[in-house]
Amino acid sequence: AKGIMGSEWVGFKHFVTFFRSPYFGRLLGNTFLLGIATLIFTFPAPILLALLINEVRNPRFKQVTQTISYVPYFISTVIVVGLLKDMTSTNGGVINTLIAALGGQKIDFFASPQWFRPLYVLSGIWSGIGYNSIIYLAAISGINPELYESAVLDGASRVKQAFYITLPCISSTIVILLIFAVGGIVGNDYQKILLMQSPLTYETSDVISTYVYREGILGGGYSYTTAINLFTSLISLFFILVTNWFARKVGESSIF
Repeated sequence: AKGIMGSEWVGFKHFVTFFRSPYFGRLLGNTFLLGIATLIFTFPAPILLALLINEVRNPRFKQVTQTISYVPYFISTVIVVGLLKDMTSTNGGVINTLIAALGGQKIDFFASPQWFRPLYVLSGIWSGIGYNSIIYLAAISGINPELYESAVLDGASRVKQAFYITLPCISSTIVILLIFAVGGIVGNDYQKILLMQSPLTYETSDVISTYVYREGILGGGYSYTTAINLFTSLISLFFILVTNWFARKVGESSIF
């Protein structure tokens, strides 16, 4: 209410408090591990789907496939997590029923810290793979068809056409999106994490954004959590700048 000039300046007090917090190491580690795992497995998935859809020659089947792959993106996060819990439930869940039928022991996935990251990443791939492939399909549609015709005359297989024509032609799009994806490593989907996590899984599921929610929204520590968010924003900016610099040095594509 007093504004920037009228408010008390506390310096680096909140940053020091966060860095000395007993949770700092766990929060930072979980945030990076979850972000890196998401980048490694989620980023290439739409590219692969776009390449596969591009190879479909039946227009009707191609449209149906694209539509089905887009649908999960528009399903609410609450419903996605609800579906996950139903499928992995120890009481009639499809996955645990299959495990039991094969002679294994049922697993309480949502109470097991080691299963949190796989569930988070796989559900993210399922939700976003179709929608995120749209931009790659748009880039592929702009490739000159004569390149493929020349490749066919030279005896190139469909796989070689994808590797030596399609991927190089959309490489600039891939690089730009990769730069943004690297910058988002620390920007985990805290809404889905909050819906999926429990005190039993804090060991692997508690990240900076969920800590900010607990301390800021629930605990009322607005100044403290604002400093934490500034810290994560600086990390994201650093990652974007470094990735952009590296992309500009290695290739011709970069944001600036």
